Amino acid sequence: MADIQFFQKQEFGVMRSLEINNQPYFCLTDVCRILDIKNSRDCKNRLNKNGVVNTDIIDSLGRRQQATFINESNLYKVIFQSRKSEAEQFVEWITSTVLPSIRKNGGYIQGQENMSDSELLAKAVLVAQNTIEEKNKLLAAANKKIEEDAGKVFFANSVSSSKSSILVGDLAKILKQIGYDVGQNRLFEWLRNKGYLIKKQSESYNMPTQKAMELGLFEIKESTIKCSNGYSTTTKIKKTVKVTGRGQVYLVEKYAEEHGPIPK
Repeated sequence: MADIQFFQKQEFGVMRSLEINNQPYFCLTDVCRILDIKNSRDCKNRLNKNGVVNTDIIDSLGRRQQATFINESNLYKVIFQSRKSEAEQFVEWITSTVLPSIRKNGGYIQGQENMSDSELLAKAVLVAQNTIEEKNKLLAAANKKIEEDAGKVFFANSVSSSKSSILVGDLAKILKQIGYDVGQNRLFEWLRNKGYLIKKQSESYNMPTQKAMELGLFEIKESTIKCSNGYSTTTKIKKTVKVTGRGQVYLVEKYAEEHGPIPK
């Protein structure tokens, strides 16, 4: 998600901006509000599409929203469409203060018009330090996510190379080996509670649900067992539930989502 810069002037309120390929882009909704242009959609249709970008932003309420940003060339086209008397002052602010500040300092520093060169430099350094700190936090979070996923990726790759299915008890052993405190009985219970195995006490107890079969998580192996009581022989069909390679990856990932990342 792009880093949003906020420009503010008492006469115009707040205008959002971001940089794309080292070029400044401005929020079309904010520009239209400042210039009293009522229909931003019609305005957008009259602009050069090569200078129009739709991107996700976080609004003041913390919600993810999509907003339209326009480049400098399209900004002037919008300004020319405005009949507001203050449009000329807006152009003056953009060209003499905002754009030069973006190119010099990497962003607009509120109140910079009244700062000395030393104050502006100090403020710019502080903004740069805060930006670096924020980038470092994002990088640390990304590295942590990579580490958390490393075990999962390794497991997925190793399983995907094998076409053999395993018993639920064997899957419990795998989870145990990679650090989860779970045994066969608890894994069966988890699978039933999550809707992968039938929990109703019947002949289908612990058999895969329709959802699990459609996902390709299990297969049912049938074997014939002959039982004799000395007088007669009967034949029974024994059904054994086995977890497919796809099911092993899927269920380990789901288990990790609920119980935390795969331990180191």
